[in-house]
Amino acid sequence: MTTTKQRDNSSSSQTKSEVLEATSKIAVTPELVKEYIAQFKEIAKDNMRKHGIPSSITLAQGVLESGAGTGVLARKANNHFGIKCHTGWTGESVHHDDDAAQECFRKYDQSAESYRDHSLFLTTRNRYANLFKLDEGDYVAWAKGLRAAGYATDVKYPEKLIGLIERYELYKIDEEVLGSNYKSVDKVSEMPMDDKSYKVSQGDTLYSISRRFNVTVDQLVKMNQLSDNAISIGQILKIKS
Repeated sequence: MTTTKQRDNSSSSQTKSEVLEATSKIAVTPELVKEYIAQFKEIAKDNMRKHGIPSSITLAQGVLESGAGTGVLARKANNHFGIKCHTGWTGESVHHDDDAAQECFRKYDQSAESYRDHSLFLTTRNRYANLFKLDEGDYVAWAKGLRAAGYATDVKYPEKLIGLIERYELYKIDEEVLGSNYKSVDKVSEMPMDDKSYKVSQGDTLYSISRRFNVTVDQLVKMNQLSDNAISIGQILKIKS
């Protein structure tokens, strides 16, 4: 699996471009990202039904790791997730410089095969078993769980996935699969509990909360004695000292 990086961007919908790093830095427009999402949305939904991986997570990973389909591995090998050959791979392959020179990556006849292989990669490895104990509608927990399981070495990997999911409203695609009667775990009102505290809802980040209540992320971290920017659904945060 390639280590992916993304230059920090504002969560604003006014972002003019995404700078993604699959095997090289790739600048893409929001329109291109939306086209990529539309192209692979149904495949991600089908895999969610079959394998239990949120569509939002799969699509965000695909966007990030393939440069919205413009990366060299996606173009030449239909490999959208940077999956390396690993022991036991008997299919076609290509070689590309990554962590080391000319590493072996899996090659697929069609992009849909890459999406299916991504699902199998997660479902057949014990290190990812805890992911499937999570709520399928809780993309925040899934993003953090991937990092905790060692999917990527980038410490900001969860934030990048969450940022893409929220900017492009990929959580709505999860809801299409889960159905209209689905109620996410601990989903609460976005209104504060009182004028000094707030209960974290699905989709919240420290950045979005800071914007909502006109405080800085650093102030939220200090007031709540947080060790990093990680928050969880249902967590009570101080928003005023």
